[in-house]
Amino acid sequence: MATTQSLPPVDQSHKKDLGPISTPERLLLGPGPSNAHPIVLQALARSPIGHLDPLYVELMSEVQELLRYTWQTNNRLTLPMSGTGSSAMEATLANTVEPGDTVLVGVNGYFGNRLADMAGRYRANVQLIEKNWGEAFSLEELEAALIEHRPAILALVHAETSTGVCQPMDGIGDLCRQHNCLLLLDTVTSLGAVPVFLDDWKVDLAYSCSQKGLSCPPGLGPFTMGPRAEAKLAARSGKVPNWYLDVSLLNQYWGSDRVYHHTAPVNMNFGMREALRLLADEGLENSWTRHRANAEKLWAGLDRLGLKLHVPEELRLPTLTTVSIPEGVDGKAFSLHLLNKHGIEVGGGLGSLAGKIWRIGLMGYNSTPENVDRLLNLFESELPSFRQGVAVAA
Repeated sequence: MATTQSLPPVDQSHKKDLGPISTPERLLLGPGPSNAHPIVLQALARSPIGHLDPLYVELMSEVQELLRYTWQTNNRLTLPMSGTGSSAMEATLANTVEPGDTVLVGVNGYFGNRLADMAGRYRANVQLIEKNWGEAFSLEELEAALIEHRPAILALVHAETSTGVCQPMDGIGDLCRQHNCLLLLDTVTSLGAVPVFLDDWKVDLAYSCSQKGLSCPPGLGPFTMGPRAEAKLAARSGKVPNWYLDVSLLNQYWGSDRVYHHTAPVNMNFGMREALRLLADEGLENSWTRHRANAEKLWAGLDRLGLKLHVPEELRLPTLTTVSIPEGVDGKAFSLHLLNKHGIEVGGGLGSLAGKIWRIGLMGYNSTPENVDRLLNLFESELPSFRQGVAVAA
């Protein structure tokens, strides 16, 4: 006979009486996230289906194939990690680093430091090659570091979100082959918007995010691993120390077996599928051209206003422009003014550039000439008040 269990009273102290969620309209012209395409948002709102449903399995294959197109790679192990871009970043290291491996990290901004931090947590022997924040690495500098440190992995940031620098890639993959190391590349702020040719560049591992050039909300981390990285994974002396990001397990779900690993974020992959479909419909070359044209329009406009750009033109990212804050201007106050009065977000600096630059993003759906004109008009009409130290009322 069942007995009635005596339960304590429910604690009401954390209960909140809330109305339905309400968020303002924002134009996100910072370092990310960017505004998602409306069609992507519609896909996210669709009713979920099971993560082993045959229709979802078919969609998984579509996402993988479109990611290969976007990265210009034939890598078999190409998939979106269930997590933000940092999960894909960590997956590249978790799967390939064994304790004692030397990992050489190019640090010319904030996210090089993050790669170094992650590699150290997997007990790598982390070595750094460093440049000023706003500069890129030369082939000669990288080769000297490869000879000195003899790493198992060289990790570089293709599109450094903290500085707006695009790292030239010609010849780096060949150097890594000559010195018997894997090449790992951060394409978070370049994928879909800036030319990326993983196979031609001989990149062995890469990762990205969903919320920038792909015009999807944050929540997925595209990941890809080439044959040389697969071989290193297969030769590990022990298990991958991160179960959730273990590609040897994930491959059983995303590969031909479709064996359950974790409950996938179904609706996020709906959004990713639509985002990649829209990009494929536009065509990579057209997307790259659009991003470049709008960036050049922004650069010319900022120059006309007498504002100094932080990065030399030959190294500038079309997706992320860094602008030096003029002397005497409270950069944070102006950013807050744009947000609170006009609903436009621009970013501030990180690390050594904190308080020194604004970061303006033109990524994916947001890279339009209309958005460039709107922002330039506000800089022209309202920045002078902040130059004089008289903040416009928000």
